[in-house]
Amino acid sequence: MTVAALVDRALDEGVGMSADECLKCNICNTVCPVARVTDLFPGPKYVGPQAQRFRMGSPLPVAVGGERLRSPDVTVDWCSGCGWCTTVCPAGVKIAEINNRARATMRSGRRPRFRDWLLGQTDLLGRLGAPVAPLANFVLRNRLLRLIGEVTVGIHRRAPLPLYAGQPFRSRWRRRGGRVGATSEAPLPPPDRAVVYFHGCAANYYEPHVADAAVAVLARNGYEVIAPPQVCCGLPLISNGLYGQARARARENLVTLAGYARQGYRIVGTSTSCTHTLKAEYREMLDLDDADAHAVADATWDICEFLVHLHDEGRLDTDFGRLDEELPYHAPCQLRSHGIGLPALDLFALVPGLRAIDFDHDCCGVAGTYGLKREKYEVAMAVGADLFRRIKASGAQATACDSETCRWQIAAATGTPVRHPVEILAAAYAAGDRAAVPD
Repeated sequence: MTVAALVDRALDEGVGMSADECLKCNICNTVCPVARVTDLFPGPKYVGPQAQRFRMGSPLPVAVGGERLRSPDVTVDWCSGCGWCTTVCPAGVKIAEINNRARATMRSGRRPRFRDWLLGQTDLLGRLGAPVAPLANFVLRNRLLRLIGEVTVGIHRRAPLPLYAGQPFRSRWRRRGGRVGATSEAPLPPPDRAVVYFHGCAANYYEPHVADAAVAVLARNGYEVIAPPQVCCGLPLISNGLYGQARARARENLVTLAGYARQGYRIVGTSTSCTHTLKAEYREMLDLDDADAHAVADATWDICEFLVHLHDEGRLDTDFGRLDEELPYHAPCQLRSHGIGLPALDLFALVPGLRAIDFDHDCCGVAGTYGLKREKYEVAMAVGADLFRRIKASGAQATACDSETCRWQIAAATGTPVRHPVEILAAAYAAGDRAAVPD
């Protein structure tokens, strides 16, 4: 099924037809972080539910920057896809999803820009870069080569590209004898004593220390980790309008994960973007609305969400040591889209001495791959400017954030290390263990 056909189908289903529920209240325009900093984007209401009424008709000429353009959708490309509009809409209109589908339709029928295709190939880039990590990281750090990349590819020379780890998490996991599934010699533990870990591309190729912290924290609470074969969740492809490739990735993951979900295993992830994709984007963006997709969505948890659930049931190990520090915290847009509150802050409150401060900023600006693009980099930096200023002014030694791309953006903009909340919890457990050892 073509991208255009998928969007046409959506007009008869939830996402597209949700535009008819728009109240024209303008709340989405009020909270939009992109419209706040640039006139290039007129706001989610105008390119979303309002423009949706015209998309099935004849192309309308619009004027942008003095040029006459045939498509009414051209400005939708400035939408970052942060999801704030959908989150706050009182009528339940799927505004961000409508916008993303419109962007995909605008690009359908033509070869994707190489830059946009490349940003979606996270597995390929990881497999190519990890074996030659020192050389790849030299390229990523070299100013001249980054400038050449900006001119030729369109990725901004100062965009926060992550560095490769020396060895991917999955390689280390197999070397340590970690579980990737059942064998005749080692059947799986019961679902109440094990979880399936969806580590995503970031923890695998760039931040295996996050995966290690997650494994340690889950083990501390009595859960064995199963890390089955998996591919990119597909969100970078969705964000760049490459729905066909995204569906292929999604299907590959669903075939593997649905079997575990039906057996009662929880699927736990350390990337709020990946877990939200499994929970919602496969259905809302890719029209994967079958039994496998529902089973996986119902079984998926963000790791902090899962740990708070354990605490609510009285099953979380709370023998945390003291961490006497002030910790700025940024809640990423994708986390807010889950509708689960801010579970990291609930967990931080259990750690003695830890003074976590929610900086309550709407968006850091990067929005996945959005802020990496040459033409959007300055917009992304403007969106996050106040957050960056406040983090610098705090003088804190580190910041916490649940999303990998947000961590990379904040670290690059402020020079402050940014850690996943599960790393903070792992450090608190380690501090408790040290304190329990007699001198």
